Amino acid sequence: MNYQIELDKIIEGLDGKRPSVLLHSCCGPCSSYVISYLNEYFDITVLYYNPSIYPTEEYEKRKAVQLDLINRLRSEGMDIKFIDCDYDHNEFLKVAAGHEWDPECGERCHNCYYQRLEETAKRAALGNFDYFCTTLTVSPYKSAPVLNMIGEEISRNYEVSWLPSDFKKKGGYKQSIEMSKAFGLYRQEYCGCEFSTRGYVGE
Repeated sequence: MNYQIELDKIIEGLDGKRPSVLLHSCCGPCSSYVISYLNEYFDITVLYYNPSIYPTEEYEKRKAVQLDLINRLRSEGMDIKFIDCDYDHNEFLKVAAGHEWDPECGERCHNCYYQRLEETAKRAALGNFDYFCTTLTVSPYKSAPVLNMIGEEISRNYEVSWLPSDFKKKGGYKQSIEMSKAFGLYRQEYCGCEFSTRGYVGE
């Protein structure tokens, strides 16, 4: 399935309405293009929930970059809201247990995706958002089919609509790199958790 086409269909059917979307963001650089793209059609609230990031200093650095980007986009006229979450790396370690040596993009990563998207769906349902979504599909290191299947499953569990995406389409990843350079954003050299530092270059 081409998830970008599915998103295009939803956008075409909006008929001038601006639904609300709770957008899980993995980091500032990946969110740069996604926010700019979705802002044309949706009212965006960015959710920063990433317990996988290690160590704490790296987590705080990435969150600061995310906030800096949002503030810059706000200065350009975008009405972007932000929800911060408590950081507890032990939450991630629980879902990673037994999968510490899985290859990248394996079951450990899928558990991590599920954890972050489930929290997003919970908050979207409580906040009466029209949709929930994630920036993760902009990365060429992440599987859009896997992320969308997880999102669709969770959407049924929490009765909140999943916004399908493959943001790397239409040159999204390339544009995120260009925007990151233009804004001078820090781009991390590994996905986030301590297990992803083993020779893996991430988002």
